[in-house]
Amino acid sequence: MTSAVQTMALLKRGCEEILLEEELAKLIASGKALRIKAGFDPTAPDLHLGHTVLINKLKQFQDLGHEVLFLIGDFTGMIGDPTGKNVTRKPLTKAQVFENAKSYKEQVFKILDSEKTKVVFNSEWMEQMTAADLIQLAAQQNVARMLERDDFKKRYANQQSIAIHEFLYPMIQGYDSVALKADVEIGGTDQKFNLLMGRELQKHFGQKPQVVMTLPILEGLDGVQKMSKSLGNYIGVSDLPGEMYRKILTMPDSLLWRYFELLSFRATTEIDQMKQDVSGGTNPQEIKKLLATEIIARFHGVEAANTAHRATGNIIAKGEIPEDVPFVEISSHGQPELPIAAVLRLAKLVQNGSAARDVLSRGAVYVDGEQCDQSFTMSPGDTFVIQAGKKKIAKVTLV
Repeated sequence: MTSAVQTMALLKRGCEEILLEEELAKLIASGKALRIKAGFDPTAPDLHLGHTVLINKLKQFQDLGHEVLFLIGDFTGMIGDPTGKNVTRKPLTKAQVFENAKSYKEQVFKILDSEKTKVVFNSEWMEQMTAADLIQLAAQQNVARMLERDDFKKRYANQQSIAIHEFLYPMIQGYDSVALKADVEIGGTDQKFNLLMGRELQKHFGQKPQVVMTLPILEGLDGVQKMSKSLGNYIGVSDLPGEMYRKILTMPDSLLWRYFELLSFRATTEIDQMKQDVSGGTNPQEIKKLLATEIIARFHGVEAANTAHRATGNIIAKGEIPEDVPFVEISSHGQPELPIAAVLRLAKLVQNGSAARDVLSRGAVYVDGEQCDQSFTMSPGDTFVIQAGKKKIAKVTLV
């Protein structure tokens, strides 16, 4: 097997569709460093593992020596992506876009190499466009073509409103590829129309059309609907290690290989061996532990991954609060608030400050059933049921 063939096999892993695959094969065989584009509208501050399916593919390209263009759609974010929506999406303010974009960058660089990633904002070129420029861009497509989009087609058939500015969204996303001279653009299957628009506009502007790679939408922990924070079936990139561990180990067995395919960096041969092991009688829980360790290490480090299992015994969340939970009253010593690390120590839920930092780093501290981190504080008059680790629990009042 040649190197180019091996590279194509790696890049095709987990992809839904490549348009056109023969074009990508030629680009890879050429040996030149490619410009790989992926766009993100900063519509929310937090990313979950569903978002990382695409970022993982960028990582593969990056490791192969190609240039990753991480596009933050600050301009398009103020339009609102109509993809998959049955109503006009409420646009974001500049302030919201800025804050969300800042959070995005902090999270994605847990996967991508920040020194080898070019972060770009499409306001850089879109805000330079005149009204005449935008009209000329809009003239490259007609309404009939726009209504080929499934979401627009359904809304039109159901006599639901489609705002004129929504037609501009795919045009601008496509123009981003022109501005960046992208060789390859990656996106979810729901973005196919927008990605192909980039190919069309690049042809119009005399550029070689980009290759389009679509990736599947990751199912959430329910195994049915797509991963979504609003549906509560998600694993957040910023979830604490213990919470990540718990969620992965309690997911349906039916999701196991899907998650390995789209989220793991392990070799295909290694995953195939795991499948054989499970078929031969290995408990799927043991394989889930391997996946949990890999993902936690990616976002929190190896040490956190190796100790995350210690944070899974949440008595409060399981509804098993003992009737004889001890009541502890501690003094604030005149302070307006105390950090949770100090509360744990004063309430004797841990032996010392070092132990407090340890249980907090493992995600093993729960306040009234909710996992908390070192940023949590208590004020005089507060009373909470606090659990540290699997066994230490008390009803704590700060006076």
